[in-house]
Amino acid sequence: MTSKERFLLAISHRVPDMVPVTPDISNYIPCRRTGLPFWEIYFTGRVPLWRAYLDAADYYGIDAWIGSCTNAPLIYAPADVERHEELRLDPSREAMRRRAVTRTPYGELTEEFTCFAADPPSPTEKPIKDLARDLPAFFTTRPMPVAIDLPAWNEMRDECTRRGHAFGVCLSYPGFQEWSWYAERGVELLAYAEMDTPALLEEWHAFDLERGTRTMELLIAARPDYILFGGSGTITLASPALARAYALPSLQRWSRMARAAGIPTMLHSCGKSRVLARMLAEETEVDLINPLEVPPMGDVDLREVKAAHGARLALMGNVHTVDVMLRGTPELVREHALAAMRAAAHGGGFVLSTGDQCGRDTPDENLFALVETARRYGRYDARGGLPELPA
Repeated sequence: MTSKERFLLAISHRVPDMVPVTPDISNYIPCRRTGLPFWEIYFTGRVPLWRAYLDAADYYGIDAWIGSCTNAPLIYAPADVERHEELRLDPSREAMRRRAVTRTPYGELTEEFTCFAADPPSPTEKPIKDLARDLPAFFTTRPMPVAIDLPAWNEMRDECTRRGHAFGVCLSYPGFQEWSWYAERGVELLAYAEMDTPALLEEWHAFDLERGTRTMELLIAARPDYILFGGSGTITLASPALARAYALPSLQRWSRMARAAGIPTMLHSCGKSRVLARMLAEETEVDLINPLEVPPMGDVDLREVKAAHGARLALMGNVHTVDVMLRGTPELVREHALAAMRAAAHGGGFVLSTGDQCGRDTPDENLFALVETARRYGRYDARGGLPELPA
């Protein structure tokens, strides 16, 4: 069975030949392995992140999860904006700054990202400083998608096909976890708006729902192998009530569209996800949730979630990225990998992974240990059992 077949069977809640294994190495590790300063990936595009990811996936022998680092290449309607970007190297800090000024009919927006040589970029100035004043200008900078950039799309898909991996892309959904990337002071500004000017957040939600629905239509027409909904911190950065108000409507609509088209969907939300798993199982058509992190960052017991929702949701996770993958030994990795498979792999519908992204300095031997454990002990029999998995 190919990596693609194995991965797609598992996320569709079926039984492959063996438990797929795909530690989350979406950004740090692929960039590190290029040997380049990280700004050469994120700012200059010298090496596309998706290609660096596939190279890393093949090096470690994992069942690639390219959707963890790949958005769909889209073509947008013309926008009445004028944007100027400037890159500036700061040698004293080994960092590159990218500053942008965008002029719109509703005012000017300024933003800045800083990318250190060995870290992905982080926003050091966000475009929305005052929600009432800046939101109309922000909307102008985000026109409606009108088509898929097919040459870019086909390049990624063909490379996945050549290497035997599934091809998927990520689509972010509305909510505090998404909007905090654009709002200065992040959750603080959004929390005040929820109390003082909720109509502005409702407007933002409606805008993102419409724009995302159009993106889903284009994705479905282009037929990826799966679609990943991205929303790290959906509960952690908000609350179950806010997730229900702003995240759930899009997840309901978009997962229903994908299910009707026969395309499996996944959802990534690090942090607390126990309540979110129940929402997805009972109120959406989403097929899989990850990374199901353990305390203290998360609140998930994998065996408990499998018992409660395993008949409806496929699961992916949840070996600890710091205590086990980064700081642990290969022996500790094997112990936790076996525990995760015991808790959730029986009967299929499980992908062995980590509880969010592995750090840049995660030892190679620990990544190889995770893969080797799945390959050795994760083979299914005809009834979906794991006869080689130690009791």
